Amino acid sequence: MIAQQEYTQKVGLRIQNERLAVDVSACVHELFYNRGIEITMFRNQLRDKSASQVLELHQYATDFVGKPISVEDSLEMLLALKRTAIEHAKLDIGRITHEWSQTEDTADHWIMDHLGSFFKPTTLEPRDVILFGFGRIGRLLARELIVQEGSGHQLRLRAIAVRSIDVASLHKRASLLKIDSVHGDFPGTIKVDEENLALIINGRPVYFIPAPDPTKADYTAYGISKALLIDNSGAFRDDTALSKHLEGKGVDKVLLTAPGKGVPNIVHGVNQNNIGKKDRIISAASCTTNAISPVLKVVNDHFGIERGHLETIHAYTNDQNLVDNMHSKYRRGRAAAMNMVITETGAGKAVDKCIPGLGEKLTSSAIRVPVPNGSLAILNLQLERPTDLDTLHNTIKKAALSGALVEQIHYNTSNELVSSDIVGNPSPSIYDVNATQVTDDGKSAVLYVWYDNEYGYSRQVLRLAKHFTGVRRPVYY
Repeated sequence: MIAQQEYTQKVGLRIQNERLAVDVSACVHELFYNRGIEITMFRNQLRDKSASQVLELHQYATDFVGKPISVEDSLEMLLALKRTAIEHAKLDIGRITHEWSQTEDTADHWIMDHLGSFFKPTTLEPRDVILFGFGRIGRLLARELIVQEGSGHQLRLRAIAVRSIDVASLHKRASLLKIDSVHGDFPGTIKVDEENLALIINGRPVYFIPAPDPTKADYTAYGISKALLIDNSGAFRDDTALSKHLEGKGVDKVLLTAPGKGVPNIVHGVNQNNIGKKDRIISAASCTTNAISPVLKVVNDHFGIERGHLETIHAYTNDQNLVDNMHSKYRRGRAAAMNMVITETGAGKAVDKCIPGLGEKLTSSAIRVPVPNGSLAILNLQLERPTDLDTLHNTIKKAALSGALVEQIHYNTSNELVSSDIVGNPSPSIYDVNATQVTDDGKSAVLYVWYDNEYGYSRQVLRLAKHFTGVRRPVYY
């Protein structure tokens, strides 16, 4: 009888918490769409989460972050935020609620004391975005731009420039955007506007514009001005070629989704402050550079790196052959889905562009493996100042939970972690705690860093895009 009563009480508590979680979700969505406020919980997105997922994130706060937070407290703080005039911000409700719960203040009073700077009017001029190219990265960027648009005060996807377009290819591109074998279906509506050669995505028109010659493209004819053009085509890689985009009407700045020559190579979270006011063309570097640079920066800052070797175990990509055939690079001509293929990577040297002086200490190589997405970087480092495994872990964990790299580093403690587990992870750098090794003398360390080379990288591109165009909101996390 006692067991039955206990069971009934626990079921009742669970139902009560799920109802509170539904209210939490409602507040999150209202703040996002009405006020441009994005709510996270210790970096985890709360938007579009079910009641069970909201409760799971509260449990995550207790188990991993070590900061117990009740769903009642987080709801009370969200309701208090709704009573404020704060707009256009990114707030970590986990951190806010935990810090408030340590005081005797009311939620409203705590907000006034600690978030006073967020009450200042935030004027964000929405920036139009043109995607130049519509491949793997381009389609993920399109998805995220639509999902993150919210109240429309940051980045707005207006057009996609391609070499040529007709009705038949427009329908195919709509299908590729809607359905993806790796990342699943797009959670929205896509309709084809044949007359205007556009896709209506969640009610927003996105024009497909033929641009075989970027210098002659006229985007203003579509009502687009001062746009950020994100070149994900792979066709242009240096400042001279990329400058052609600026000759097109309606383009103000250019962001390349690949390593660039003669332009600043930027890893957001590491060196985005190096962008000058006069810079109109920048590169988001490579997916691998974005994966290794955050962790390398933490290790180098705290322990120093004497020398090291980087080995990337990378998913196969579209530039490889499906079956054995001619290719400009011999090994890449072999069947990608059947072979491990040794190839080269410039990621080690590329690190020097965002962490000066470090690249010359690193050698690097790469192996393409038969998975369509999800990659791994193995960092074999000789340290200037010895450490031990616990100290190394705690140093990385601290960087993942607070400071400039909280969006970049994901501290993963799973004993079961494999490549498919990291698909869809928004962090470009996933630190594998259980795989990391440190020698007894503390002078050598081997770090394993996973990364979704498509989605994780695309999220980094958008973080950089917001910074580059000046529409990044004030943050508290």
